[in-house]
Amino acid sequence: MTVRGGPPVEVAPLHRGGELAGFVLIGRWPEDTLEWAQVLLLAVQVAAVPGMLPRGSTVFRVAEDLPGTQLPGAVGIVVAEGLLVGEQHLSPGRFADRTPAGLAVLHPPDSTVASVPEYRSASGCILLPGLPELGLDHRAAWVEADAQGHVTRLASKAMVDPLCDADTAALALLLVA
Repeated sequence: MTVRGGPPVEVAPLHRGGELAGFVLIGRWPEDTLEWAQVLLLAVQVAAVPGMLPRGSTVFRVAEDLPGTQLPGAVGIVVAEGLLVGEQHLSPGRFADRTPAGLAVLHPPDSTVASVPEYRSASGCILLPGLPELGLDHRAAWVEADAQGHVTRLASKAMVDPLCDADTAALALLLVA
């Protein structure tokens, strides 16, 4: 995927036991919120495949560390951390000691109220935390799509108030509580 004509950001899904475990970023990091929205679009389309997220809405952490990844050109990983809600959900403040470059949540079709009812869509959100006190704003993107490539929602925004949306509020809670 290329937005500005530079080298592409390649994305490779990781599976563990038939379930989605994350994504490897190859080539280079996404440069801006629009490129992160494209990464999120690919992730949501994978999450729309039946059985990819069988346990529910899953939180993913964006990281530069690549434990056990032997892919040439790999620059980072978006790794599944746990469930957003439910019996074994991630606790608030889980990432407070070391803020990741971003947090994302993917909702399978069973957890998504489709904006276009005739499409069985998955959805997702990525929050790229900033440091507002230093003038670096929070950024986010939201996607709703199905496994066949139909996109029913794609939005990205800078200067995000994390409390303006349920997904960004939940991800912010995981970062700071």
